[in-house]
Amino acid sequence: MNSETSPQESVGKPLRIWPALILMVAMVLCRFVPGFIEGANNQYWYIPVFFPALGSLLLLLWWLAGSRATGREKYLCFLGFIVSTVLIIQVSHATMQGPVTSYLTVPLGMLAFGLAAYFNRSKAPNIRVSKILLWPLIAMSITMLLRNDGINGNYAFDLKLRWPSATVDGAWASDQPTPPAKPDPKIDTALTNAEWPGFRGADRMGRSKAPKLATDWTATPPKLLWKKPVGAGWSSFAVATPFVFTQEQRAAKEVVACYDLDSGEEVWIQEREARFDEPMGGPGPRSTPTLADGAVFTVSASGMLQRLKANSGEVVWQQDFKSIAEREPPMWGYSSSPLVTHSLVIVYAGGSSDKGIIAFDSATGKQRWSAACGSDSYSSPQLSMVLGQQLVLMLTNEGLHMLDPETGVVRFNYTWKIKGYRALQPTVIGDDVVLLPTTMSEGTRAIRITRKEDALVSEDLWTSKDMKTDFTELIAHNRFVYGIDGSLFSCIDLKTGARVWKSGRYGKGASLLLESTNHILIAAENGRVALLEANPTAHRELTSFLAIKGKTWNHPVLVGDKLLVRNGSEAACYVLPLIP
Repeated sequence: MNSETSPQESVGKPLRIWPALILMVAMVLCRFVPGFIEGANNQYWYIPVFFPALGSLLLLLWWLAGSRATGREKYLCFLGFIVSTVLIIQVSHATMQGPVTSYLTVPLGMLAFGLAAYFNRSKAPNIRVSKILLWPLIAMSITMLLRNDGINGNYAFDLKLRWPSATVDGAWASDQPTPPAKPDPKIDTALTNAEWPGFRGADRMGRSKAPKLATDWTATPPKLLWKKPVGAGWSSFAVATPFVFTQEQRAAKEVVACYDLDSGEEVWIQEREARFDEPMGGPGPRSTPTLADGAVFTVSASGMLQRLKANSGEVVWQQDFKSIAEREPPMWGYSSSPLVTHSLVIVYAGGSSDKGIIAFDSATGKQRWSAACGSDSYSSPQLSMVLGQQLVLMLTNEGLHMLDPETGVVRFNYTWKIKGYRALQPTVIGDDVVLLPTTMSEGTRAIRITRKEDALVSEDLWTSKDMKTDFTELIAHNRFVYGIDGSLFSCIDLKTGARVWKSGRYGKGASLLLESTNHILIAAENGRVALLEANPTAHRELTSFLAIKGKTWNHPVLVGDKLLVRNGSEAACYVLPLIP
């Protein structure tokens, strides 16, 4: 050691701390302020997700280039932070590894890093080093106590305590093969008159012909028929009374399940070794079974199309999008439910060239036609009547595609390109107006389809940013449109797109129109089910109850007076009270 080292050198220079303070304040503001601004978390979701991570990187650059720390301090603290971060990640829950690391773990550690530097800015380098190494380690250790259940509707990670784990997906641990189900002929009979044959009903418009419901669920509460754990996933239900069908993830197996509507007992399951999982949406299937042609048709999150025998779940045929469309699943998995019409199964595959939309023979699985469309979509092909003609409508990142269901010939393409995704269904009004909902920043557009000579053409009616639905569907009723704009339930005028009212928080809930009573039933994101008036003058919630617990993005189904709800961990069936 140099005996002539000065006292000033041994104490070290005070740190230049003001750049760190500015960066830390900016990180905190970016993380929390958008939550207090209506719609900001949805429209500008990238601010709380990415800007704290950017601030963390800038803090490290400040430390290395502008802090006035000694070279030894810079090296030890930089290396120590990297080592601490790696160790914390390794012992954290598996769901805390990946994007949540840059979202929470690293920013938390860097804030502690900056605070340690601030409070010890004038102390000796050895003391500063020990504090700057210790404080981030303690702060990041908090994340070892957490698990991540994906994102919520505000695009924030849904963090829960690591223990006890409530993930039902993890409870399906048996590797024992499921014995084949004994065929039940009653299911075949039931499918001849399926009341709710697929995603959002027969026309994908989310309209229920339920009888008139009582509007005070406190005085006459819904009756619970059953509630049970189910595997993960965002599938809804298809119903052919007294049987219901859905898709789940059970550990390493993707499952199609048939349940008894009245008891919740499992009738049969069909399972295969497959698991799709990603940190934002979580594990499991996204699409909903379709009941048609005496069979059950399903699409897995990884892109496996199957025809199953309705009475047993036995596989009749299957087609893999990876080989047919030559592409990997979209970022959040295949979410498109199959459309069955004209003895064809029509699916969105999203492949290049003419492998965007593909039709297969429903009996044999042989490919019949294919057509080009956008490369990114979480919507489902939909059969709608447009100008007296049945057409397949498909929303993608390119716009609206309209095809002949029998031949796949493109009748009309409406171009409205976006950089992001579309995850919603087009809403057809009459037989010539189509509503095109899109991503958070783009809003909703109304177009009118007309015929010019032998071709279809369109006219833009309006584009409204007063209805930014993201991935929650629209309800059109009596010249008005209802849906969730950002984070609040809203109503806009169908003629102009102008906002009429905006009120009522349901997260990213899914809704149904009850046509017989002019009511809207909504399953909120937290599992609460509410009954609203379809009222263009004001938001009026009539009654509600907590049906299930946990993040609920799955669409509810109401058949008669029986309400089916589910999420990624449990499902339930209630009998809703009727007006005497």
